[in-house]
Amino acid sequence: MSQTISVEQAKTLDGLFKERVHATPQGEAYRYYDEKQKAWCVHTWQAMYTHIAQWQAALIRESLTPGDRVAVMMRNRPEWVMFDQAALGLGLVVVPFYTEDRADNVAYMLADAKVKLLLLEKSAQWLEVFEAGSKVDSLQRVVLIDPVNVEDSDLGPEATAADSQHLTVLSDWLPENTEAVQHINDDPNTLATIIYTSGTTGRPKGVMLNHHNILSNAHGSLQAVQVNPDDLLLSFLPLSHTFERTVGYYLPIMCGATVAYARSIPLLQEDLQNVRPTILISVPRIYERIYAGVQTKLDEGSAFARWLFNFTVEVGYSRFEYRQNRAGWRPAFLIWPLLDKLVAAKLINKLGGRLRHAMSGGAALSAEISRVFIGLGLPILQGYGMTESSPVVSVNRHSDNVPSSVGVPIAGVDVRIGDDGALLIRGPNVMMGYWNNSQATEAVLSADGWLNSGDIATIDLQGHITITGRLKDIIVLSTGEKIPPGDMEAAIMRDLIFDQALVIGEARPYLCALVVLNPENWKKFARQNNIDTDITGNEQIKHIEEILLEKVTQQTHEFPGYARIRKVLVIPESWSIENEMMTPTLKLRRAKILEQHKVEIEKLYAGH
Repeated sequence: MSQTISVEQAKTLDGLFKERVHATPQGEAYRYYDEKQKAWCVHTWQAMYTHIAQWQAALIRESLTPGDRVAVMMRNRPEWVMFDQAALGLGLVVVPFYTEDRADNVAYMLADAKVKLLLLEKSAQWLEVFEAGSKVDSLQRVVLIDPVNVEDSDLGPEATAADSQHLTVLSDWLPENTEAVQHINDDPNTLATIIYTSGTTGRPKGVMLNHHNILSNAHGSLQAVQVNPDDLLLSFLPLSHTFERTVGYYLPIMCGATVAYARSIPLLQEDLQNVRPTILISVPRIYERIYAGVQTKLDEGSAFARWLFNFTVEVGYSRFEYRQNRAGWRPAFLIWPLLDKLVAAKLINKLGGRLRHAMSGGAALSAEISRVFIGLGLPILQGYGMTESSPVVSVNRHSDNVPSSVGVPIAGVDVRIGDDGALLIRGPNVMMGYWNNSQATEAVLSADGWLNSGDIATIDLQGHITITGRLKDIIVLSTGEKIPPGDMEAAIMRDLIFDQALVIGEARPYLCALVVLNPENWKKFARQNNIDTDITGNEQIKHIEEILLEKVTQQTHEFPGYARIRKVLVIPESWSIENEMMTPTLKLRRAKILEQHKVEIEKLYAGH
């Protein structure tokens, strides 16, 4: 008998958790690593409910009223869920922040949403927000999870002096005595969360999602890709990311699956082998890193090893195409068990050896990387979504997987192509609007409920959606030619000497590429070609850029002649969240990068 909880049965996101506790109280809900015990520990659904009651009792003492906003800035761990569920049960609106977000951004969002309570993991985070200039009038409580004294020197004398009456630590804040968990709201159309989009330009906008938006999206996703009660998900994307929150948190509650929280990205490889998940939810950057590591090892190995690897991928991908009814049977399939044992299984085992689903979303996954993983037996399913759609719009299915596309819409979601070529979305998952920003809402949401994604797309006769670019990112050359840079950037990075790439040329006569080199692969290439590895101040820089331009040209030869890249500029420092050149969701901030390097860019086009 199915243990899936229906949208109608749940009504609200906290109602969903209540129904799960009722259905499988002793089922394994969450697995986490306890630093004190140096071991993986487990919470059952009933145990989580007991903790939620404690957190809710603490929130009740803050005299908050339904509709008040409370914020959380914490890495993935069971306490994130406890706080979220306790707040939702009281009718509060949860506002999640990325732990890596800039302090001035956090200060802005706290003020914009008029947040009354903020839950932080580390005191240093509060110090950074405080120093960003932050007196937020609405904020009446800051709770720190780390067991530190609020007078601890790491908070800084100014922060403690000004805000000691607001600061407390979790161990002091949580009461010993609790009552039953409350669920004071049963209206699925009430506001549940405000999720600020990281945005590649300008201030973040607060996306308003109600309970039904998210519940319907989790249910539609579950119909597209089956998740069972005995499945185990490894959670490492931030829960502040809508993709992880809907698919990696609420969806497992709906079907009774278990979630294990990874310790960190640096320990992800070890956690994969220890936890051995059956489902992986990721953004392309993780697959790119694994792929780059594999390719580096192959480059260091023998010619036969490279041939065997490539042959295995070719045979494996042909088997995939055959099973999708897009290609015929080949005699080489007969030796797949041997190729699997010698090559494919080794990679799959490094990922735990049990993966049934590997989801990719948040950005486009390159065709080459997708082909390699699928060829080796990892069933990657690429999908598409955005925060404003809760977030899932479409996803490939195992029985209908077109890797170059983002699949077909999930149940209940309608799509069409607008007059400007952008993908339009309508369904119960579409947001209520932007918080305190009716002008921005009207710009993307029509009166009859169609959301303009801003992504240029095509839809084939079978309903598969292919994203070809973004309206705002389209480069229009001075010649009038229009070029979506994303595909070209992905092609450039097929050469592992490049870590990052940004194609530019808006209102210019030709394209150029800004590139960040992979340190290890660059050093290896430089040694082989007797080039000084230090790029900064290198007298050979012109020669180096000519060599790199040739590499770029090789990778982009299939693009039209007008899309030829004429010059390359080497950027010595990686673009990252820390230097504000990437969003917390690992997307490049094009405008910021162009501003940062405007002097060098002008030199690229000097005389033209």
